[in-house]
Amino acid sequence: IDYYCRLDCLWKNKFKKEHEQFETMENVNRLLLENVLPAHVAAYFIGEKRNEDWYHQSYDCVCVMFASVPDFKVFYTECDVNKEGLECLRLLNEIIADFDELLLKPKFSGVEKIKTIGSTYMAAAGLSVTPGQENNQDKERQHAHIGIMVEYGIALMSKLDGINRHSFNNFRLRIGINHGPVIAGVIGARKPQYDIWGNTVNVASRMESTGELGKIQVTEETSRILQELGYSCECRGLINVKGKGELRTYFVCTETAKFQGMGLN
Repeated sequence: IDYYCRLDCLWKNKFKKEHEQFETMENVNRLLLENVLPAHVAAYFIGEKRNEDWYHQSYDCVCVMFASVPDFKVFYTECDVNKEGLECLRLLNEIIADFDELLLKPKFSGVEKIKTIGSTYMAAAGLSVTPGQENNQDKERQHAHIGIMVEYGIALMSKLDGINRHSFNNFRLRIGINHGPVIAGVIGARKPQYDIWGNTVNVASRMESTGELGKIQVTEETSRILQELGYSCECRGLINVKGKGELRTYFVCTETAKFQGMGLN
């Protein structure tokens, strides 16, 4: 009896340790997955109930932003002085890391970084809202994430100014923003990549590429929403957008937006 009691105790202790190790590994996997995917998407893959093999979701109103540092292409050189371009990439990493750090602020909790393409930073807001519930909110709350995205764009500009001061550079951001329906999904198995697709994304990219340094360019529809939220926008006029013809675009008055942002805080 004593032998079997001891054996039972040992088995219980072993089971307890294995259970603790399992929980630790599960938490580590969750943290790693949430670093690669948005939290609500990571929860889909961690959960036991999955109706489909791959994740995809449609949204009616997502705000998409592209922010690039066009001067970085000129700044980047490969020579002995900067260790064959390594020091240039080190500075770019500092810029992107500081942009990522802004996402930790509660104010920008609804902003999701999608990816970086060279020196271009892509983010979106409105992806954490449950599809279909957007119309149940009042109009101001329904479009609040568009104002938050503008505030995030201004915060990026301010952050880059700080980097310029201590690195003795003069980089400036060129930002484009658009909102509308998108499809989100995770592509790949070994190295899953969360991304968004749709005409809304393409136009947002064009708003950045046809924009001006130090300014936030938006579409006419987005400017209308921003003005309803209390932001000021100035009409740039008609510009030729590849694949879309001529579109009337607007620049967000960032100085006015800064005061608006104080109200959001």
